Amino acid sequence: MNALKKSTVFKGPEGPVVLVIMDGVGIGKYEEGDLARAANTPNLDWLRENALYTQLKAHGTAVGLPDDGDMGNSEVGHNAIGCGRVFHQGAALVNQAIESGAMFAGETWKMLVSNAKENDSALHFIGLFSDGNVHSHLNHLKAMLKQAKADGVKTVRVHSLIDGRDVPPTSALEYVEDFETFLAELNADGSVDYAIASGGGRMNITMDRYNADWSMVKRGWATHVKGEGRMFASMTEAVEMYRAENDGILDQDLPPFVIERDGKAVGPIVDGDSVIFFNFRGDRALEITKAFEADELTEFDRGPKPDVKYAGMMQYDGDLGIPRNYLVTPPSIDNTLGEYFAATGISQLAISETQKYGHVTYFFNGNRMEKFDEALETYVEIPSDICPFENAPRMKADEITGEVVKAIEGGKYQFIRLNYPNGDMVGHTGVFSAVIEGVQAVDDGLARLKDAAEKTGAILVISADHGNSDDMYERDKKTGEVKRTASGEPKPKTAHSLNPVPAIIYDPAGTARARLAAVADPGISNLAATCIKLLGYDPPAAYTPSLVEVG
Repeated sequence: MNALKKSTVFKGPEGPVVLVIMDGVGIGKYEEGDLARAANTPNLDWLRENALYTQLKAHGTAVGLPDDGDMGNSEVGHNAIGCGRVFHQGAALVNQAIESGAMFAGETWKMLVSNAKENDSALHFIGLFSDGNVHSHLNHLKAMLKQAKADGVKTVRVHSLIDGRDVPPTSALEYVEDFETFLAELNADGSVDYAIASGGGRMNITMDRYNADWSMVKRGWATHVKGEGRMFASMTEAVEMYRAENDGILDQDLPPFVIERDGKAVGPIVDGDSVIFFNFRGDRALEITKAFEADELTEFDRGPKPDVKYAGMMQYDGDLGIPRNYLVTPPSIDNTLGEYFAATGISQLAISETQKYGHVTYFFNGNRMEKFDEALETYVEIPSDICPFENAPRMKADEITGEVVKAIEGGKYQFIRLNYPNGDMVGHTGVFSAVIEGVQAVDDGLARLKDAAEKTGAILVISADHGNSDDMYERDKKTGEVKRTASGEPKPKTAHSLNPVPAIIYDPAGTARARLAAVADPGISNLAATCIKLLGYDPPAAYTPSLVEVG
């Protein structure tokens, strides 16, 4: 790994370059429903007016997704920011593997199918049940079910994690109706038995991340593997019943359910079965994968571990080799910003709270868990509250800010990166007042970072990985009109937006003499080269260009 070359026109600032990622804070297309705009943000407003300011694309092809109808997300966003280039990402890779047939010609697929056929056992699919294209896509599941039938697998069981975050918050039955029709067509000739076996809301069971709440995984294990829990005749019945019993409940929070036949669970996972976790994104796949693969598990009492063949859609952690078997090879991301800085001897701090800690470390470093240089890198995780985020919308913004201010003023680090999760995590709740409070907490943090930069000669680079809080009202896709509840209130939109995100460069000392460069169609991948230039180095030729010129 070659070190970065020093700039011949700018030696670098007195203080550090601080990359501030305001997760989920974009620039709304509509004023109505743009709660990032509705929030009281005097500091962000001042910076927009008095610092260098532009807008960046943070979705679709700008972050490696198949097309510009695909919303960005924190994982691909931090990949793009951290590696300074655009790599084909999860959904695009899976699409290619299915279309080319490479997935089904691969050894992992063959192993799973052969195991189910030889044992006359079931092939199970667990994953997010929507077309949100952030963690998964139902088209991928349908393609695998068709191929399983063609390959002679007699029994398939689907364990559905209901979405409501990356798709409309109460849209579950639309997906169920379509999928049940699809299953009926597969089952029509009587040669196979393919059925939904269990499920529950994605924020209730199975899809925890960053070891924040293993009780979710415990509930998922009991539901999917043991077939324990409240039983229903169908997924439709489960969703309708839970909605009737819990007024206003969102899909993501629906309790777990088990589908029964003749009073027994239709699809527990037992010895000899094959299991595919069909999410392509890694952060919410690691814990359930560990539950299936680890010989010893201390996080919860899982009981006897079934002897199954298990695979993920992709490899979720390349460094740790998790899972051991996977269907699609993830992108090989190299030469990241952190790696270049380590090779150049630049000291770095990465910090966030638990909910986004992996984003400023693992994803920022190109899906790498380990540091590049222990002596040069410090990672700080502030534990997130385990509670609904609408109940604590400031999250840990104040604590993150406090640590970063100390780091700026302490002089140890040349590059600091931080993530404020509020605009995204609180945005996903759909609680409007909480979203506004969360964005205001981020703005309060910017005030303190601004003061620290002015004291030390630091340079702030402020942006986001994607939008969310900027687009909080559901709208009619054809007319753009706000959809409303029976009482006339706007229906909350909890998914990410397709909006651009801000990019602000604040150099209070003026030492960089920075000015905006002429960059065609800028996106968040341009932030890496920008940070390199502001530190007084020349960006690698392969990086997307810097947003600024200096010197």
